Amino acid sequence: MGFYEDRILPRIIAKTCGMPAMNTLRARACEPLTGEVIEVGFGSGFNVGQYPSAVTRIAAVEPNDKGWELGDERISASAVPIDRAGLDGQRLPFGDAVFDAALSTFTLCTIPDLQAALAELRRVVRPGGGFAFLEHGRAPDAGVRRWQRRIEPWQKRFGGGCHLTRDIPEEIRASGWDVVDLETFYADASPRPFGAFSLGFARRPN
Repeated sequence: MGFYEDRILPRIIAKTCGMPAMNTLRARACEPLTGEVIEVGFGSGFNVGQYPSAVTRIAAVEPNDKGWELGDERISASAVPIDRAGLDGQRLPFGDAVFDAALSTFTLCTIPDLQAALAELRRVVRPGGGFAFLEHGRAPDAGVRRWQRRIEPWQKRFGGGCHLTRDIPEEIRASGWDVVDLETFYADASPRPFGAFSLGFARRPN
């Protein structure tokens, strides 16, 4: 990674994704989780404190050392054990069906091969297990989508490969997950091209 991606970008992401206004949404996304959970794109740990009591362990996949370092205090204070357990969501170092659930928040926009990562999550989650997600992506309105297409090249360059135009729920469905609960909305605290959110829960088919 270059200096910007390795040292500066994690601090920018920590500021934008760590806004207190996001805590309620994070808590809602985490609510259905149980058991041992793999969290892809752990970042600086802003979901810590939002995991329900039914969660027994978090296996955190996070490629950026600075992002992980910025979460030290949250990780140390967590009531749920958290282990850094992988660096690349596209190639997970786990056997098949070893987790009860998966979690992703504001991560699926940046993974280069998203279908590979979603397939890996499906592989490591047991049949019938869940996948909770809170993401931003393709807006429902044509006018906003036009702005997203204009902005996206710059967003990818300076936002760590972040895609504004990905239809995250459809990508999840296309990878073989059954989306059983979904809300789409614009976040109040964000400009619409960046704040078209999807909050949902999917299951791995039996």
